[in-house]
Amino acid sequence: MEPRLNLMSTELGARLGKRFGGLSTAIMQSALPRSTQELMMLRASQINGCGFCTDLHTKEATAAGETAVRLHLVATWRHSTVFTEPERAALALAEEGTRLADAHEGVSDETWEQVRKHYDDDQTTALVYLVAMINAANRLGVIARNQGGSYEPGMFGELPN
Repeated sequence: MEPRLNLMSTELGARLGKRFGGLSTAIMQSALPRSTQELMMLRASQINGCGFCTDLHTKEATAAGETAVRLHLVATWRHSTVFTEPERAALALAEEGTRLADAHEGVSDETWEQVRKHYDDDQTTALVYLVAMINAANRLGVIARNQGGSYEPGMFGELPN
């Protein structure tokens, strides 16, 4: 399967990508732990079937020191002992926020209560935006058929502010 389109190859694509990247940078620079961010993005990417984003977030998490055991178990986090309670709340939010079409109620009150128990207002804001952004990125990647396997950690450098 060949990629359909390089979304960054046109002036419009580059402008949109820069703005998309700026929002992503703001989330990355938040007080939300980077390991939590990567685990959430990996899980949403797995659910959405985005090979490029799954590759990217697995490799970025590894480069940031995440363990292979936790990365291998993120798809089955509910049945694993290696995630903290705050991480479990974040992963539940990522799953429920990703599976909106599958879950008639969207994010459950139970999940929201757990998120609010473990994260302050700024971190919760980052969590919600992160779920929205990774789902948008996954859709871009799947529609354009961006393939996983060639990503190198840090290859995009610093995203614009």
